[in-house]
Amino acid sequence: MSLNTQPAGEKDDAIAIQTVKLTRLFNSLVAVDGIDLGIKKGELFALLGPNGAGKTTTINMLCCLLKPTSGTATVMGYDIIKQPFRIKEIIGVSPQETTISEHLNAQEHLNLIGRIHNMDAKELKSRSQKLLETMGLAERAKDQVRKYSGGMKRRLNIIMALIHNPAVIFLDEPTLGLDPQARRAIWDYIAQLKGEKTILLTTHYMDEADSLSDRIGIMDEGKIVALGTSRELKMSVTEKRTMIIYAWNLTQKVINEMQSKYAEVKVSDGTMLISDKQLDFKTVVDQLHSLGAMVRSAYMKEPTLDEVFLQITGKELRE
Repeated sequence: MSLNTQPAGEKDDAIAIQTVKLTRLFNSLVAVDGIDLGIKKGELFALLGPNGAGKTTTINMLCCLLKPTSGTATVMGYDIIKQPFRIKEIIGVSPQETTISEHLNAQEHLNLIGRIHNMDAKELKSRSQKLLETMGLAERAKDQVRKYSGGMKRRLNIIMALIHNPAVIFLDEPTLGLDPQARRAIWDYIAQLKGEKTILLTTHYMDEADSLSDRIGIMDEGKIVALGTSRELKMSVTEKRTMIIYAWNLTQKVINEMQSKYAEVKVSDGTMLISDKQLDFKTVVDQLHSLGAMVRSAYMKEPTLDEVFLQITGKELRE
């Protein structure tokens, strides 16, 4: 499968994050293996991979927390090796592990980050209030963090990444351990940022990547092994398309006629399953109607991202 990566060394003003043969070794272990990748401005890019694939190491290099062994990358045109301080001014990072002080309250954490980034006091107050309300922490903003649940600490960590209005946001497992309601609130807020901010997201939740991402990269053993939209990845791993039809009057004549047209046709309790390399939704429905069947509902069945991931990497997402 073509990875559609930005050619190494080619500058493009539409690209927010570009890696050029980015590599990181830990002694003899190759954690990240020469990846070339271009992420567009305003794009939400999801990076998926089993544990140990190199996702967090990649993010740490892009955030200038870890130097590459070889290769380089740019973030909004700034080089991660030569201009790390410029990059740190324009990015927000929510790491896997919460990075907060147990004895400060939420507002004090946000004030600290705001001062580090020289935020205007009025803007800091306004953004703090909005984000605390969005993440459901407004009523606990004055409580010490040591009194927070794990999920509340996770939400505060995300607010800290967003408070200074960064151009590029790195979210490493942002909703890990959160309850469904909190996850949904974060999804809704992230969705609002699409197009305005560039977001690199890692997640173990396939529905999260499927719902939010513009493109998905699958990483395994330090390499980008597949890249595309969710639909492109799903279509890349299946040779046949499958359609599920709920209908009345599925007579033997109807069944025989459809079996003569398509590679696989199965019927059970008023449900017809049709699989073939070439399958057009409207054509199938029209054919059934012409044969006297009454279609109640129908849909094209696509492989899930879990199936895509398993077929490409041969591994479960959670190892």
